[in-house]
Amino acid sequence: MVFKFLFRYKLFFILLILLFAERSASAIIINYGKAGKIDYNLNMGTFNVSDGAVQLLLNGFSQAEFQKKLFSSKDYKQISYTKSAIKDGFGNGFKHVFLLKKDGLPNMQQVFYTYSGKDYFMVGITLKGANLSINHMVPLNGNLIDYETSETPTSLFVPFDNDTFISYNAVPLNANTSNPSAEVTALYHDQSRNGFVIGSIEHSNWKTGIITAMDGEKKIGIQAICGYTKESITRDKIEHGYLKGNTINSAKVFFGAFDDWRSGMESYARANRIAEPPIIFKWTAGTPVGWNSWGVMQDKITLEKANQVTDFFADSLKSFRSGGVAFIDLDSYWDNLLNGGLHGDYSKLKAFADHAKSKGLKPGIYWAPFVDWGFAAGGKRVADGSFYTFGTMWTKVGSGYHDIDGARALDPTHPGTQQRITTVIKKFKECGFEMIKIDFLGHAAIESDHFCDPKITTGMQAYKAGMEFLLKQLDGKMLVYAAISPSLASGRYVHMRRIACDAFKSIKDTEYTLNSVSNGWWQTYLYDYIDADHVVFSDQSDQENTSRFLSAIVTGSCISGDDFSRHGKWSSTAQRLLNNTEMLKVLQDGKAFAPVEGNKGKLASQLFVKQVGSVKYLAIFNYSDEAKSFTLDFSRIGLNKEEVYNCQNLLSQKIENLKNNQALNLAGKDATMIKITLKK
Repeated sequence: MVFKFLFRYKLFFILLILLFAERSASAIIINYGKAGKIDYNLNMGTFNVSDGAVQLLLNGFSQAEFQKKLFSSKDYKQISYTKSAIKDGFGNGFKHVFLLKKDGLPNMQQVFYTYSGKDYFMVGITLKGANLSINHMVPLNGNLIDYETSETPTSLFVPFDNDTFISYNAVPLNANTSNPSAEVTALYHDQSRNGFVIGSIEHSNWKTGIITAMDGEKKIGIQAICGYTKESITRDKIEHGYLKGNTINSAKVFFGAFDDWRSGMESYARANRIAEPPIIFKWTAGTPVGWNSWGVMQDKITLEKANQVTDFFADSLKSFRSGGVAFIDLDSYWDNLLNGGLHGDYSKLKAFADHAKSKGLKPGIYWAPFVDWGFAAGGKRVADGSFYTFGTMWTKVGSGYHDIDGARALDPTHPGTQQRITTVIKKFKECGFEMIKIDFLGHAAIESDHFCDPKITTGMQAYKAGMEFLLKQLDGKMLVYAAISPSLASGRYVHMRRIACDAFKSIKDTEYTLNSVSNGWWQTYLYDYIDADHVVFSDQSDQENTSRFLSAIVTGSCISGDDFSRHGKWSSTAQRLLNNTEMLKVLQDGKAFAPVEGNKGKLASQLFVKQVGSVKYLAIFNYSDEAKSFTLDFSRIGLNKEEVYNCQNLLSQKIENLKNNQALNLAGKDATMIKITLKK
């Protein structure tokens, strides 16, 4: 009896050990950051994410489409795990690979990347098989856990590009609401500022859509879809191109929960810069400032007018410099100065460039290298610098071509497109231009049925090929400024990018620009500089002019746009504002201000802040027609509520004290900038 009892007890104990062993073997725990944890279920192909005891994501899984059928990590039952140490631009970390196998499906790898000191992780998937053809991969799908019930969460829409006067949109996420965003989104609460940031950090192969949705039971779903196209967002009229081969990788997706969603977006921008480092040469000169002709002069460019603008800068705007430099940039219609087309006589352009240099200024030029403006005249025209006709160079889309903004897309991989680029850039360099503004770059990223280069199968691959070819021709000779362009993918190819679409002189132009800064200021950590577009004063009120000028300062650089070849109110306004050396010092670090408030829909925050050392700058904008009083809550702008600060108004130079809940009055359409000195 005693033996039987001991045997049964021993058997029970062994079974208990096996049971617990099976349970522990079915779960892999991955730690990240201070208290982050990814809990992967080897039996289910799913994972949960938490921060300490707080759940962040439940029932996470990955998906892909193969032979027109959608499958997921949950379909696999044979899953193994390996872990290896890595060291790269993110620092020291670990690569966690879950290998999933099942007959009839490609092998799937779910790969998690964690790094020491980083309170976020990245996840991607890889499919392996014979001659795969894939255009839909979802590294991350699951349910976000929102514990705050006192306020509706905000879901951020980020545009794919800055074309067609598109706006960022901070969308209240209510029941039965879905919000698709290009490449990245934030889901946050404005008052607490707690929030998630989820987005792709690789853009060389895929367009990625980040979809947040709340169902009728108020569960919040999140999907990161590589292979996402939607005409209203990515401009594409056809589905995403297919990646082909024996191994297909998704883009890596960034996931983090932050006490302040703004710092999360800045971490995300920096992660993009690390994942896809700049190819363009490093910019070491000062923050760009200067002038661009599209603001007012537009199609009226002549050599005389361009030289007169140069003279005005040399004689009347002597202080409007950064690092001793200002650029004078000729936008579209510079070809008014040509004889014989793009491969013809550039002597007038060279004369302009020489004159600018003689006055201590740097000449700039403009071009849209991936579009055909004359497509209405037919495709039999021969492209400058080549023997190819434009009709063979147009990007093929379904039964037609891709037309937007009055221009037709050119295939970036076509030798005719490339020979044309070589011809024109060579002419620009011979003229001595030191800056180039490149425009309508989104045309180069469009999906096509097929590209001239058969190795290129997606729009983002074509964009990469086109931009890399363009940079080789530029050969490190110019400051490169992108106007209309993909928001995330352009970071490695240009020094400077316009944050929004065209903006001119009205308070509405100012608010439109600052909508993009309110929601996209974080791109200041992806690019060397972001820009508010040409600042036009014209004959607007002093208040409106001040607001337009400060919108540029808040964005981080300043390009003026009035026609200074003739005299008007704008001339004296420019002398008063652009020669303000104290204001220009704010631009020295080249970084944008961060918004104080973030849930303004398609509108803009009224307050922006930036800290440089022991100085905090506060910008305030009144977008309304009527005077308005602003009560400053120090807790929202990062100041001690118990302290009285010494501050200076950088417009009036008046110095006074500033305390918590103090009211500041602004006239209609007006703005101000305050320099606050912090105690060390």
